[in-house]
Parts: sequence; C-alpha cells; structure tokens
Amino acid sequence: MPSIDRAATPWRAARRTAAEAAAALPTEDVPLHRAVGRVLAAAVRARADLPGSDTAAMDGYAVAGAGPWRVLGRVLAGGPAWPHELGAGQAVEIMTGAVVPGGTVAVLPYETADLTAAAAPARTHIRRAGEDARAGAELAGPGRLITPAVAGLLAQGGADTVPVHRRPRVALVVTGDEVVGAGVPGAGQVRDVFGPMVSALVAAAGATPVERMLLGDDPGLLADRLTGPDADVVVVTGSSSAGAADHLHRVLEKLGARRLVDRVACRPGGPQLLAVLPDGRWVAGLPGNPFAGLVAAVTVLEPLLYALSGRPVPVAPRLPVRGDVVVAAPVTRLVPVRLAGDHAVVVPGSRPASLAGAAAGDALAVLEDGWADGAPADLIPLR
Repeated sequence: MPSIDRAATPWRAARRTAAEAAAALPTEDVPLHRAVGRVLAAAVRARADLPGSDTAAMDGYAVAGAGPWRVLGRVLAGGPAWPHELGAGQAVEIMTGAVVPGGTVAVLPYETADLTAAAAPARTHIRRAGEDARAGAELAGPGRLITPAVAGLLAQGGADTVPVHRRPRVALVVTGDEVVGAGVPGAGQVRDVFGPMVSALVAAAGATPVERMLLGDDPGLLADRLTGPDADVVVVTGSSSAGAADHLHRVLEKLGARRLVDRVACRPGGPQLLAVLPDGRWVAGLPGNPFAGLVAAVTVLEPLLYALSGRPVPVAPRLPVRGDVVVAAPVTRLVPVRLAGDHAVVVPGSRPASLAGAAAGDALAVLEDGWADGAPADLIPLR
C-alpha cells in the first residue's frame, strides 16, 4: 500500500481550503422559472401583501354572526367580489382562494357545515391579508438556494426575475495516451470515465460543464489547455501524481500558478491539487484512478464550485458506520457505504481503480483516526 507524505494537507483542511478559497461569481438576473438550483445574490422582497386580501382557506360557506344562516349566493376564486357586507345570519357559498365578503366571521367547510346551527363556528378558515408577508418584507435572502418551494414563494410575492450568482463554467481535460473517449477500449487502453462522472458532479454542484478534451501526455499541450478554455475552472485528470507522465505540477509552476492544496492525507485520492492561475482561473487536479478521482473531486472540486456559486457546502449527515476498514493516522479513509435506516454499511471490496463500490453506494463515509466499526462518521451523498 503506498505511503502518504506526512506533509500532505489533512483531508478536512483541504476541503475547507477549497470551500473558502473563492468568492462568489458576479450577479445576473434570470427569469424565475429558470432560477431553481441557483443561489440568490441579493434579497427578494414581497411586492404586495401575501395574501393580498382576506380569502377563504376552504371550500364552503362564508358566514356572518351566529347561525342559523341563510345562503344569499356564491363567490368564486378569481371572480367578482361579493358586493355587500354580510349581516348576521347571512352566508354565501365560497370557494378556496376567493375574497371573503365584509362581515364574514368564518368559512364553514362543506364537509362539516351545518347552516342550521346556532353556535358561532370554532375556527375561521380565513387566510388574513398579509399573514404570510407584508409588502416589502424579505422573502428570501442572499445566499439562499432557490428550491422549487422558494421559487413558488417568490412567485407569490410577485417576482418575475431574480438576481443570482453566475454559474461557474468548468472545462475538463482528461490526460493519458491510453485513454479513449468512446466504445470498448483495446489492449492497453482505458475508457474515459471522468467525462460523464465529473460532468455530472459539476452540474449537481450548480456549475456548467462547457468543454471536455482528451489529451495525450504532453506538457506543452497541457499548458495550452490550461490557458485556452473560456472557463472559470479547469479540471485536469490523470496528471497530478509524480510519475514520468504526470506533468501538471511542472506546468503549473511554469505558468506561475499558486497552489493552495498539493497532496491530501486521504486514501484513495491523495495525489490531488487545487491551484489558481495568475488570471484568477482555478485548476483542480484529480488522480487518474477513477474512484481516487471521485474522492478528490468531492474533496477540492465540489467545495470550490459551491463557493463560486455562492452557496455553502451542505452539512454532511452523520450516522454510525459498520464495516471492516482499517484507519490509521494521519490518513483519512473515504469508503462507499449503503444507507440502512439509522446506520450505514461499508460496501466491501472498494479499490482506487474501480467505481463498482461507489456505484453500489449511497454515500462516501469519512473515516478518520479513532473510528472503529459502528462509530459515527460524516457521510457525503453520492448523487
């Protein structure tokens, strides 16, 4: 088993560095229907009271005073308001969302309505004007991820467009003379797994994959690709270790890049890096073994994309993890696990070059020094 240099960055420190390294990208206004999954760059406020009037919360009868009640007519949602104030003992049939007439004390739901009763109703079933928000109130603040529910709330508040941070643009450079982009690889070849895997991770983190290139083991071509694409982040796979064909470190040095993370004390995925070029663009280096590359991606790439998108790294759920795994300081082990109710179970047989374990798992468990079978650990969901 390869050793881990004790000067390597601890896993949590590497992930924290990536999460704190970048500022959110500039703001753009987008139509609300295209904003789900984006992050608000500024507060969005209600343009009117929510709701704007006292409205029925149920289908039934709007009643005034105590019963019994005499029904005078019907009010439909979106239709004309009832023209008169109701007097004691009067009622109108009313639909959910319709404006209640003046004088209404309650709405009696169809299911329980007794128009002959003399007692006043116990519940009003009326949504009062402004009970959800007053005009000018903040509906969602900066940094808020726009979920479907948030989008619906902003629509209720009258928003048509919203200010969000621009999505990071990510270019992928897959290095290696042995890598092929399609079909069944021949003898001595391997299929590119990073194209689909990293592109999916990039999209899930709120960024946009803009380019994928297969590149032979040539430092000159690699330098061209680092300076060429119109992207905020360039992900390089298969060139971050110290072998004869691993040119990324030397190329970054020649380009004047500043390395924030250079090797991480984790297994798999130790030979990974995060750097920033003089022009402000980012480079994430992932090892070429597929599972090791996935671990590196969730360590430095995913948190960086969250930062550029303006969103915090999600809090990792924590559950007891059961399985036969050896953990020795200073190395953090990341292993695929399946969720099993109130605990997680290690998927056996996981290897740096194989994605079978990760594909069968629900999350990566972060196993650190002191962990033992059944002890709790953080879980990073595998989306």
